[in-house]
Amino acid sequence: MFESLKNLADKATDLAKEHSDVLGQGLEKVGDVIDDRTDGKYSGHIDTGVEKAKDFLHNLDGKDDSGDKPGE
Repeated sequence: MFESLKNLADKATDLAKEHSDVLGQGLEKVGDVIDDRTDGKYSGHIDTGVEKAKDFLHNLDGKDDSGDKPGE
């Protein structure tokens, strides 16, 4: 069972890597909807959360912005 969960997680990670640009756009839209529904009261927090989530997506390949693997 653990192996099938690991395979599922690996597939989800691979899909997220392949479609990170589309997922990022979705995150922006969700952030806008939440910001709208809260009348802009939490705009800063929402923007920060969206940016952190997008950064996470872009770093799924194990590289940081410099192209190095973490810890190198």
